[in-house]
Amino acid sequence: MALQFLFQFLSLLLLFTTICISATYPGSSTRFDTMRRRMTSKSNSHLPPEFVTYYYTQTLDHFNYKPESYATFQQKYIKNFKYWGGASTSSPIIVYIGEEAPLTFGVHGKGFIVDLASRFKAMLLYIEHRYYGDSMPFGSFDEAFRDANTLGFLSSTQALADCAQLITDVKRNLSAENCPVIAIGGSYGGMLASWLRLKYPHIATGALASSAPILYFDDLTPQNGYHVVVTNDFRDVSESCYNTIKQSWSEIDRVAGQTNGLTTLSNIFQTCSPLNSSKELKDHLGMIYVISAQNDNPPYNPVSKVCGAIDGAPKGTDILGKVAAGLNASLLRGGPEAQCNHIIDFTPKNTSGWTWQTCTEMVMPIGHGENDTMFQGSPFDLNNYTKSCQALFGVTPKPHWITTEFGGHDIKSVLGNFSSNIIFSNGLRDPYSVGGVLEDISDSVVAVYTKDGAHGLDLLDATPSDPEWLLAERQKEIKIIELWIAEHNARLIKTGNRIGF
Repeated sequence: MALQFLFQFLSLLLLFTTICISATYPGSSTRFDTMRRRMTSKSNSHLPPEFVTYYYTQTLDHFNYKPESYATFQQKYIKNFKYWGGASTSSPIIVYIGEEAPLTFGVHGKGFIVDLASRFKAMLLYIEHRYYGDSMPFGSFDEAFRDANTLGFLSSTQALADCAQLITDVKRNLSAENCPVIAIGGSYGGMLASWLRLKYPHIATGALASSAPILYFDDLTPQNGYHVVVTNDFRDVSESCYNTIKQSWSEIDRVAGQTNGLTTLSNIFQTCSPLNSSKELKDHLGMIYVISAQNDNPPYNPVSKVCGAIDGAPKGTDILGKVAAGLNASLLRGGPEAQCNHIIDFTPKNTSGWTWQTCTEMVMPIGHGENDTMFQGSPFDLNNYTKSCQALFGVTPKPHWITTEFGGHDIKSVLGNFSSNIIFSNGLRDPYSVGGVLEDISDSVVAVYTKDGAHGLDLLDATPSDPEWLLAERQKEIKIIELWIAEHNARLIKTGNRIGF
């Protein structure tokens, strides 16, 4: 359970900076980018033996025919044959689409995918996203991130083409051309899974896109939607907690303006290093609140833990003392044995693949006004955002590209007419759910959501404490995928391809 939660939590850190500071900056890597790189492992000795690691010689550039485009790199992927019924029975292949993280994040804690393999006698194929983990073009991280010329091959479209080429070759080598492929991913990986079905329907038979905010681009979703859900999550748990947080921002600024005010704040919040500004502290607290809301899944329910500490502070504790108690009870404190709070540096850096992606194509216009959430006002500012990207990488963001490439406007009509076999799953306590598909588009492009769940819960390991609503969500997804597989095999029989011989 602890390992599952660790990987779930670290995975959530990958997207949080997009929303914490996107009003001014692109998604910052912070110090967690270094931690993620350290977590890559060539040996994978910690994986169960049925998960076998391979490296595929992948094309650097799928969309040009210049000589340099034919360069290759080693892309990491993992196969698990434990449950597979074999190519002769057209047993399915379940493909986990890697997100902006080392591939081990996709293997650990994602037990629902293994459960599907056991149920459907499927092979498991996990594909690492280029420029993350061990899948580094140009031979090393330093070379891959040298400048915009080497980073220019990092994009969602290139990653999807990687998946298409790798899946095709794996199937060919196994003589498994008739086996249906079910693509699965969570968060950004969920977006990729749905887009793989849209762009490569001949390769992916269906897709489960968990917590995939494919509509948080352009003007498709209100900019403040993310923080409105965070606010509602906290207010739903405790009105007094919500009010304390809302009042704390001006109080932090007031104390910071006093003589030795930053020292006072450092002492109140037990920071490991002296604070440089009140903004540094406010950014960190904001991060705590959005991570808690995004990860507000049972049995941990971090929003309740933070609010429980805020509301449970000793009688007479002032606003900042209460907020400090909430910080000490949060996910990033590191437990009761921790001696101090490490305050995250949000200065964006040019050593993060996700920062590059948010500076080019993945522009999510997330911001909020002065009085529409429990946070201080921080509207999305494309001009400042652009200046930051230009300073970091020398590139200008393309804020309209995702909707041009994958669609989004009039999505009901578009997906209803031109797509099939996609599950969009969401938990409504997840702030990203406001950018997700929450209504059925057609009989086969469906929305499955739970009122009490948050980010990516359906993909995690099953536990004895799982609530009934989570069990029902997973069961619904299983039945839909079962139908896709049955329809695929029925078409094989109808067209003369024999199964089981």
